Order: sequence, then structure tokens, then C-alpha cells
Amino acid sequence: MRADRKKAFFITVTLVAATLLLFFLNICLGTVHIPFKDVIASLTGSGASRESWDFIIRESRLPSAITALLAGASLAASGLMLQTAFRNPLAGPDILGINGGAGLGVALVMLLFGGNLTMGNLTLGGSLSVIVGAFAGALAVTALVLVLSSKLKNPVMLLIVGIMVSYLASAMISLLNFFSTAEGVHSYTMWGMGNFGGVSLGQLPLYCIVSAVGLFIAVSLIKPLNALLLGDMYAENLGINIIRTRNWLLLSTSLLVAIITAFCGPVSFIGLAVPHIGRMILRSSDHRSLMPVTILCGAVIALLCNVLSSIPGDRGLIPLNAITPAIGAPVILYVLLNQRHNH
Repeated sequence: MRADRKKAFFITVTLVAATLLLFFLNICLGTVHIPFKDVIASLTGSGASRESWDFIIRESRLPSAITALLAGASLAASGLMLQTAFRNPLAGPDILGINGGAGLGVALVMLLFGGNLTMGNLTLGGSLSVIVGAFAGALAVTALVLVLSSKLKNPVMLLIVGIMVSYLASAMISLLNFFSTAEGVHSYTMWGMGNFGGVSLGQLPLYCIVSAVGLFIAVSLIKPLNALLLGDMYAENLGINIIRTRNWLLLSTSLLVAIITAFCGPVSFIGLAVPHIGRMILRSSDHRSLMPVTILCGAVIALLCNVLSSIPGDRGLIPLNAITPAIGAPVILYVLLNQRHNH
């Protein structure tokens, strides 16, 4: 037991160091080359030698790095909670249809309403209307899942419902794309590619607060999640309220996925693959160590993807969802093949 704790501590320290290193690389690297000394000068407040470099570092790269860190941590925690609760290695944050609901909300704003939402005398435009649309879609699906979770006792059935909701959302999005203008389809397609650079400095506090609340709920569920590993009956014998735990779990997952999807687009594979990376590193399913390691792994992977997206330099950024499957898909294939071998 003591050896396991030492191993978990060493892995955690290593991941924290990797997170800090990658966070700094996110600020140093980008489509515009900025000398290292100017990056340090800008971060310490003395100012870079060019005003435009200060703007890029403080208004673009720093918010993007914070966004990536929290997005990776949030999606990874969501995936771990879902895989544990449903005892299904293929359960991910998008499996409940929350990503699909958020995508449908954004499609309605961009393709049907032309990027503007009007409520009485109030008109929302630009990124704010997209965020509201994503939240509305995600929260609508969340409410549906929460209602069904109290009626469907079988976790597998709930997963199937989530998949069906995703298919329905996808079908409606296809219809909206068909009848929309070329500009609307282009805007929606760009959002659907995923991007950690869409959170402005003004939007960052809201993004950070909602993500922190969702992650706090996730960490507070560590004990019930450990009990659920041994089955519902065992968990109930330990005094765990299964329905309440699942409702909190769904609330946390929905909150995290909704905020990330609204601001960053439907980021694929991080929530599905990263919990498996955490288990492979630790060789343990104890959530006391697995949850923090998974959260840190998610942050590391997301920050790495954000760095890789800037590789072309002045030719632009590689879409995020062109990178995440390249990392996530081999992990899932390994898990599936390993399960078959074990059986």
C-alpha cells in the first residue's frame, strides 16, 4: 500500500511538472514568433518590446492556455465518472448526447437565426449568442437525462438513450445545414472543428468558475465512485445513495461538458481516452489517486494538443479535432484489443 502511494505521488508530481511546462510552451509558441525574453517580460508585467506582442500574450495565448488546461481536466473527469458509474469502458462525456444537444443549440443560432438571438428588446450576437445556444441545447439534454435516470434503472439503457439523442441532434443539424446559407454552414463547420482560443479575457472568469464548480463536485464524488466499482448492492450496503450519487454525477458531467462545448466546440476523444491513460499509468482503479491523475492527464493532453495545433506557424492553426483523434483513437483500440485478449 505504501509503495502504491509513493508511485501515485511520483506520477502526480511528474504530471504537475508536465502541466506547468506545457502551459508555458502554450504561451511561448504560436502563429506569431515572439522572443523568449519578451514573453517573460510580458508575463512579469514589465512589457514586451512591442505592444502587439503584449496583446497576443495576455489577450490571446494566456486565456487559450487556461482554457485548454481546464477543458482537458473537465472532459477527463467527466469521462472517468461516466465509465465508473456505467461500468462501461466506452462511456464518454458525449455518450449521453450532451455534446449533440450543445451542437444542435449552436446550429440553431448560426444556421436558423443567422448568429443573433432576440429576446424582447435584448439582442445577443457574435460569440455570446453561440454560447447561449450551446448552453440551452446542452442543458435541455441534461434535463432529459436526469429525468430518465430516475426511471431507467439499467445504466446501459441510459447510454443507449444518450446515443439516440445524439443521432436525433445530428439529423436535425444536417437538415439545418441543408437549408442554410453558405456563410452559416462555414461558421458552424469552423466551430465544430474545436478550438481552445475562443474564450476572451472577459469571458474567462465565467468559464473558470463554472469549470471549477463542476470539478469540485467530481472530486467530492471520489468515495461514492469507489463504492460503485464493487456494484450497486455493495455501495448501498455502505450507505451510498445510488440515485442521488448518479444525479450529482450527471449534473457535474453535464455542467463540465456544457461549458467546454459552448466555448471550445465539441472536443472529441479526450473524455473517452484519458481515463484509460490514467488507469494504464497507475495500474489502479482507486479514485483517490485515479481522479487527480486523470484530471492532470487531461490537462496535459489538452495543452499538448493546443501546442501541436500551432505547428504550421504563420500558415494558421490545425483544427483541434484533427489532433485529438490521433491521440485518443489508438488508446481506445488498445483498450478494446486488451479486453478481448483478457477474455
